[in-house]
Amino acid sequence: MPDVAGWRRARMPTLPDDHRFTVPPDWVCELTSPSTESYDRAVKLPVYGQFGVASAWIVDVDREAIEALTWTEGVWKPAGTARRPETVVLPPFDSRPLRPWLPPGA
Repeated sequence: MPDVAGWRRARMPTLPDDHRFTVPPDWVCELTSPSTESYDRAVKLPVYGQFGVASAWIVDVDREAIEALTWTEGVWKPAGTARRPETVVLPPFDSRPLRPWLPPGA
């Protein structure tokens, strides 16, 4: 299960009535730590791709960095990176700049 997931409205116009999601997400986000990064990359990402997830972010909280990946031709391919305090323009949210970073000291 990803730390954060998102669906395009065209694929999931309404949320399920209970806690079960039957439609795989379009985007997943994993918040990594030194103890989880290898598992997130080696185990979880391939499963997400096999289920049709198109985009993934790996967020390294300690380094304050985001790595974007896209599932293309059966493999995850790099799609860009961003570091704090940069504005984030990464797939699948590349049509609108994002500022996901908390203010210093927050």
